[in-house]
Amino acid sequence: MTIKKTTHPFYERLSLILIGLISLGYLVIQGKQVLDPLIFGFLFAILLFPISSFLEKKLHFPRALSSLASILLLIAFVGGILYLVGAQISNLASDWPMLKSQVAQSLNDLSSWVQGAFHINTSKQMSYVHDTTKKIMASGGSVLGETFGAISSLMLFYVFILIFTFFILLYRALLIKFIVWVFNDEFENIVHDIVENIQSILRQYILGLLLEMFVVACLACTAFWIIGVKYAVLLGIIVALFNLIPYLGIFTALLLSTLITFATGSIADAVKVAGSVLAIHAVDSNFLLPTIVGSKVKLNALITFLGIVLGEMIWGLSGMFLSIPIMAILKIIFDRVDSLKPWGFLLGSGQEEKKSTMKKMSPAKADKT
Repeated sequence: MTIKKTTHPFYERLSLILIGLISLGYLVIQGKQVLDPLIFGFLFAILLFPISSFLEKKLHFPRALSSLASILLLIAFVGGILYLVGAQISNLASDWPMLKSQVAQSLNDLSSWVQGAFHINTSKQMSYVHDTTKKIMASGGSVLGETFGAISSLMLFYVFILIFTFFILLYRALLIKFIVWVFNDEFENIVHDIVENIQSILRQYILGLLLEMFVVACLACTAFWIIGVKYAVLLGIIVALFNLIPYLGIFTALLLSTLITFATGSIADAVKVAGSVLAIHAVDSNFLLPTIVGSKVKLNALITFLGIVLGEMIWGLSGMFLSIPIMAILKIIFDRVDSLKPWGFLLGSGQEEKKSTMKKMSPAKADKT
């Protein structure tokens, strides 16, 4: 007796896929408060795993103590960067009288230009500024409350990230065993391969980002020092930090560095700084990013940009940061499941497929291609 396989029509399968995607998107949006710090904690746990493992094997720390020590080292590293930025900002605050006079002179020049270009006298301009100031002051209480609430939520978000990082490091063996146990024994090797590749690629990606940020900071500080900008180190760190935001961070770094340079120097210096930031971004996009970071995740630019846009739509700024690691994880899974390999190929750059095709071809045919 032969058993006939039931095949569902295409429109039925497509409908089920769309319903599944919509349901998954709704759950992801609703679960942002938990999933967002959880995924960040997962990434930090992968980054800190070698340190925690070293403390356990070489120094014979208990797992709880090694996990806590790894997190403290991370906090010390981030605190050192914040201390460096804070020291530069304090120097900027000490020059407040000079900044105030520079801004006042710039506003006077702007007022003269508006009066000459649009024929609006100074009194009308000042009345408009005073009306706007009164509206802002009237809503000052609500703005202050919203700002305090946002800062409190942000600090709580960071605390949750550290807590999740600690528990993932502490129970990493249990989590891996659970993931392997969920699937059948025949898929055990594939599951181990996926877990190991996710750890390796994400760790290389995070370290690549840190290395890229360091190189960009060195290039920016050197360029600003050659130009003669007063706060070259501060602006270099700002450019490097905002460079972590893909595609959109360059515009924020360009705006902040240009404004600070204009407030502390001349228009010519501000133009030179803007040109330097654009030149550094060009070098970073065409050389540093593909070499240091792009080779790790192996995602094409179209999918990367689309993922960043969707991540911002779903989770905002944190979604932009997490979009590339999440797509890298999906690509690793897709490449190792036969029915999902076309999706993995769509996410990739196509270089792997080209290399494998070249290997299968004879040397003569490979030379012709």
